[in-house]
Amino acid sequence: MTGPHATEARRLDLSDPDTLRRLRDLQRASYAVEARLIGFDGIPALHESLEELRDCGESFLGLDDETGLAGAVSWIRLQDGTLDICRLMVYPRAHRRGIATALLDALDRAEPAWRAVVSTGTANHPALGLYKRRGFTPAGTRLIAPGTSLTLLERRSTPPGDPPISKP
Repeated sequence: MTGPHATEARRLDLSDPDTLRRLRDLQRASYAVEARLIGFDGIPALHESLEELRDCGESFLGLDDETGLAGAVSWIRLQDGTLDICRLMVYPRAHRRGIATALLDALDRAEPAWRAVVSTGTANHPALGLYKRRGFTPAGTRLIAPGTSLTLLERRSTPPGDPPISKP
């Protein structure tokens, strides 16, 4: 990540009202960009209340820059150990500075997983490119509105305790 004032990713405490408001503002700014890219403003995160965000049940990492919270990633752990990346958000003012990559790197360190899944708008080419560069492959699509779909992506690695598969 570039910028002299960038910090390490940190856990966000959604019980703190100031943190929650900053996260909601980041979320609205970030998902407004995706809404324009995919031509659909019905993204739930655009309309989520502070209370809904606080009670979402996801864990969050945030990354600050010289002006405050610049990006965040959230996830849940599924019963089978899969890491489900729920949200990846970067303020438009901080685009193209490596913040999304730094957040995903921090998440990989904090929450290693044999399988990770994520979804994004099929027309969100910047996000699709980022996930593909990180080893995610398309695993399907889901129609969410007429003319608008999500692409589901996954990344697999060798489960803990399993020997690596050797190729002949």
